[in-house]
Amino acid sequence: MHFETKEDIDCSIEQAFAAITDFEAFERSAIRRGAEVQRIGEVAAPAPGLAWEVAFVFRGSQRQMTVSLQEHDRPNAIAVLAKGNGMSGTMRVELLALSPRRTRMTVRVDLTPKTLAARLLIQSLKLARNKLNRKFRQRVAEFAKTTEERLAQSA
Repeated sequence: MHFETKEDIDCSIEQAFAAITDFEAFERSAIRRGAEVQRIGEVAAPAPGLAWEVAFVFRGSQRQMTVSLQEHDRPNAIAVLAKGNGMSGTMRVELLALSPRRTRMTVRVDLTPKTLAARLLIQSLKLARNKLNRKFRQRVAEFAKTTEERLAQSA
């Protein structure tokens, strides 16, 4: 299953890259939403090898996954791999400088089932594809808006 969206952000590519690699903020956000997040490994700075163990409830079931940073190409892209519960997923965020103060962010998510149960889950998600696409685009747009607001406050 594949999701993709683009969003323009009113900030430089370096500022946008700093926002998408603010892993501490993402950790805090996940914890506030009820997930358990544990950073694993010795890598403290963003670099391939940085990873997290994440546990959360989804559709009434406890899920666990390992999330690892696969690519860190400053300031152009990052890629994250998530594995767990018979499924794997990749998220790739690419940044393109449109001008010194405007950046286009492209976010791609691919989910791949590894077990029959995961295939059934993906199939049920495909039935709600339009709603999920809308929510995905909305979340990426919210991230872009909050990034712009945070940068405007700090300026």
